[in-house]
Amino acid sequence: MSAIPAAADVLAPDLEVLSLPEVADRLGLPVNRVHQLLRDGQLLAERRGGVLVVPEQFLAAGGVVKGLPGTITVLKDSGFSTGEILRWLFTEDDSLPGTPIEALRGDRGREVKRRAQALAF
Repeated sequence: MSAIPAAADVLAPDLEVLSLPEVADRLGLPVNRVHQLLRDGQLLAERRGGVLVVPEQFLAAGGVVKGLPGTITVLKDSGFSTGEILRWLFTEDDSLPGTPIEALRGDRGREVKRRAQALAF
């Protein structure tokens, strides 16, 4: 079994995060399936105090925020590390406005994906 990829503690300390068992509960999945989502790049985690956590904003009613897995894939394929992707998703962008994760949650995924693709060049 491969290790679960995780960034160092790169996000704001006041950002709401969920432990992997909490993510599993919210998604209605066993925790080993959450591990697989992380390994497959469908979700991202960071390590806080030695514990893997997932930003709460990555989850929506019924699952993972629409467009997040595709955005993660585009950025990973462009050579971004997990930490760099997390930072980018939570960095304010006045032209969106807000952060890329807020835009994804607000059904502006095409614009976020377009910007992620532009970062590759």
